[in-house]
Amino acid sequence: MKNQSTQNPQAGDLLISEPFLQDENFSRSVVLLCEHNEEGSFGLVLNKPSILRLNEIVDGMDFLDAEVYVGGPVEQNTLHFVYVGEKKIEGSIKIGEQLWWGGDFQELVEALRLGLIQVETIRFFLGYSGWAPDQLQEELSENVWIICQSEINPDTLANTPEELWRSLLKNMGGEFKVIANYPPDPRLN
Repeated sequence: MKNQSTQNPQAGDLLISEPFLQDENFSRSVVLLCEHNEEGSFGLVLNKPSILRLNEIVDGMDFLDAEVYVGGPVEQNTLHFVYVGEKKIEGSIKIGEQLWWGGDFQELVEALRLGLIQVETIRFFLGYSGWAPDQLQEELSENVWIICQSEINPDTLANTPEELWRSLLKNMGGEFKVIANYPPDPRLN
């Protein structure tokens, strides 16, 4: 596998876990990196659905039956969101071409209620993935993560969680295409 330590990840990059990562929080996960600087890193796992629906955890959201994902093991009592398209929510931070993180939640609720934003363009998360200063760079040097610079779009968000990890690796080609076919447990091969 290529040495990832020489690459500097940036907001908007995807971190794809190596195939045999034993950490149950990140096994075969795809993390959208929202922030990476000298103070640490913040990301959201794109392919770990929770058992909860948005209308079950947020008052006043009865009109919206949206899936909620586990963003990571940190502060799972917090709600985060990303959306694709034009900037529509005050306070949203641009993390990629047509990709936005967070913003005014009440404004988001109203835009969803009025149909100004389609639920297919948003993903909601409980908790997040966090790294202390230099921790992510150390994990990259240990080849825990593969950096993927792929544009997030509604199709990416619509990808089934089970297939996202595999399809991103296949699209990267070369050795990554081979990695995509590794069985979850090689002992069962």
